[in-house]
Amino acid sequence: MMAMLEIVLVEPQIATNTGNIIRLCANAGSRLHLVRPLGFALDDASLRRGGLDYHELTDTQVWDTWENCRSALGGERRWFATTTHDPHRRYDAVEYRPGDVVAFGCEATGLGDVLLAEFASEQRLHIPMRPSNRSLNLANAVSVVVYEAWRQYEFAGAATGTFEESLRPPGG
Repeated sequence: MMAMLEIVLVEPQIATNTGNIIRLCANAGSRLHLVRPLGFALDDASLRRGGLDYHELTDTQVWDTWENCRSALGGERRWFATTTHDPHRRYDAVEYRPGDVVAFGCEATGLGDVLLAEFASEQRLHIPMRPSNRSLNLANAVSVVVYEAWRQYEFAGAATGTFEESLRPPGG
């Protein structure tokens, strides 16, 4: 089954952000790809705390390089890069399709110019902010994009009923 979105974090630095994104991906049906180097160990307590017990519910791949990740996911998909640099397209101007890939850069520097050069202007996405602000927290930025895509899919696959009902096995 194809994931709603493929989320790629290039060189993430903060374990708590990545843990929260693991939880987000589990809840929204996205797959997560981490591109090394990582600023933390995958067994970091902060990563586990942010992701709680969602690690088992999220398909997470770790790639040694951007090139390996890009090659494995394939060029037949639509790829988008998030950026604060011009030219860019607002994240909600995209009609997302299952299997689209959205890449996010590390917390401190975002996606570098060399990597951004691989993306045409219509593939570069931004999230509006107030003037004089640099960026959103990485986990928040990923959440904004993932939930916009899921909203466009009319929240397909979302739990219905109460929380307690969602914990029961089907037919139980």
